Amino acid sequence: MIEIPSDLHKDLVPLAFLLGKWAGAGVHDFPGSEKCNFGQEVTFSHDGRDFLEYHSHTWVLDQDGNKVRPLETESGFWRIDAERKVEATMTRDDGVIEIWYGQMADKKPQIDLVTDAVARTPASPPYSGGKRLYGYVKSDLMWVGEKQTAEVPLRPYMSAQLKKVVTPEDVERWAKALPDDMPDDGIAFFK
Repeated sequence: MIEIPSDLHKDLVPLAFLLGKWAGAGVHDFPGSEKCNFGQEVTFSHDGRDFLEYHSHTWVLDQDGNKVRPLETESGFWRIDAERKVEATMTRDDGVIEIWYGQMADKKPQIDLVTDAVARTPASPPYSGGKRLYGYVKSDLMWVGEKQTAEVPLRPYMSAQLKKVVTPEDVERWAKALPDDMPDDGIAFFK
């Protein structure tokens, strides 16, 4: 279910499908890096201004699905304009800062992003750009990331399927929104 908060900035309504906390798992595979399964938690939040705040934490999973160690952490800010053009700024824990531009698909919750600018610290790994695709598919948030370096052409390196995390606050908010005249047995609700 896509919920549009009453205090969400009007420009962000097309991005409302991203809001909330998401958790799931995916696959990481890039030449020169460890191929592994990973767990991920992503949060998209807002404070009423014209951007979404984004945080992502990933960690390596063992064969039994247990956390082994951190993989990547990134954070940033997402905006969208009236023509459904999306911009995102992201900072990663490995010393990479990116500016992404893209487009939200027409009539579906899907976003294609491409790096426009990349800045790296001296300690960061080789990286020259990437692409990402995010989509809301059957109530899940799915994404795939591609990246390139001077030595490796653009290729997929991470993808994940994330489920929305329901918090006690969500349940309380939904309960307060129920009408006062709900039938006691619940059966009449379906008649």
